[in-house]
Amino acid sequence: MAKTAIPSTAAELEDMISDRSKVEQLMNDGDFPEVIKAYAKTIVEKDTDLKAQIIEQTQMGLADMLGDGTVTNEIKRINREALNSVGSGARSALYNKKALGARLDGTFDNIGDVVRANWHQVSKLTDREELLSKAAKANEIVNSYGSNVPADGGFLIPEQLRSEILSLSLETSVVRPRAMVLPMESLSIVIPTIDETSHASNVYGGVTAYWTEEAASLTESQASFGKIKLEAEKLTAYAEYPNELFQDASAFGGFLSQTLPQAVSWFEDDAFINGNGVGQPLGFLNAEAAVSVAKESGQAAGTILWENIVKAYSRMLPTSHGSAVWIASHDTFPELATMALNVGTGGSAVWLNNGVQGPPMTILGRPVIFTEKTSQLGSAGDINFVDLSYYLIGDRQSMQVAVSDTFKFQNDKTAVRVIERVTGRPWIQSPMTARNGSASTLSPFVKIAAR
Repeated sequence: MAKTAIPSTAAELEDMISDRSKVEQLMNDGDFPEVIKAYAKTIVEKDTDLKAQIIEQTQMGLADMLGDGTVTNEIKRINREALNSVGSGARSALYNKKALGARLDGTFDNIGDVVRANWHQVSKLTDREELLSKAAKANEIVNSYGSNVPADGGFLIPEQLRSEILSLSLETSVVRPRAMVLPMESLSIVIPTIDETSHASNVYGGVTAYWTEEAASLTESQASFGKIKLEAEKLTAYAEYPNELFQDASAFGGFLSQTLPQAVSWFEDDAFINGNGVGQPLGFLNAEAAVSVAKESGQAAGTILWENIVKAYSRMLPTSHGSAVWIASHDTFPELATMALNVGTGGSAVWLNNGVQGPPMTILGRPVIFTEKTSQLGSAGDINFVDLSYYLIGDRQSMQVAVSDTFKFQNDKTAVRVIERVTGRPWIQSPMTARNGSASTLSPFVKIAAR
């Protein structure tokens, strides 16, 4: 690069750009881009506030891209190799260096260590000195992080392990990997939303565009805003373990690392789907914004017709056709596999064409996810077409573990309790009336009615 002094202030940059001959020389030498990059680097390194603003704006830009569908969620599974380090893969999206448990990172190797260090008979373990040292360090940092009830207490799980638990739980979760997850630094947060119920005459709850003559007066319009309050609820996982299991560090750690993520994801998922919103998340099946597709005339009980599927697809918000998924009960499979498109007196299967290959696991180009957490076959919500980017999850980003030796003393067992604070609810509050005035409203949450 040419021996050009790198500007260190906006004034120096202006002086350099004002010197036409200098700029032309830099351009001819191909050094102009390098000088500008060097200037930007110098300014960012000197101005930490500017650096923070750049990072914030970049994150906001990425969030906008994700929110409007510019970036689609094509990754359906977690790369387990990416979980080997905190700063990579799915864990980096869940890890928060400002979370309460981040102060304990590096203290414990796994969740089993956390529980064993808190065990009443830890002094009898072969690795007791190491565990007691870790427990002492943890106790220096936190005594009780119960958010509502001080008696909640317990050991705070390190953020590194908490994020790993949730990363692994994404493997079995239906809602969390596809929803919008918001970190909560307090027990409640307020999320702004557009108060929009119809596109019949405007968009965004009141914005209208007009074709206007030159110099004519403009007609005023504005958006209508609302808010959604997320309040963290307490999810408690409880289990009892034989005291002998605590003696084997590797076996106990491995067992907890497998069972805990599955338990957390199971009950979270169930609430995000079916929750009634009272002391628990509001599931999308119970959302006010959900629309229901009526059964066909004369349709037999417990059946699924191709017409049900087509009409459910037609009720999805058009902007969500590329991101919505089918979420269906496992016992809907026989009906889906045998549903047919009738043509005159004939017809043919529309999902499975032969018994050689496995099912395509897509319907009308969108993925099908089978679960036992939705309604059973024939009940409302046994098969749903949903865009879960319209579902908000508020994550308090703290997890606690407590161990009791008294409750199951007579059985030589130790009770382990894990507490997480999380909530969830749909982002929009009502179905949408289409621009063409159709009687069939639109929604990102579509379910087939009881049959």
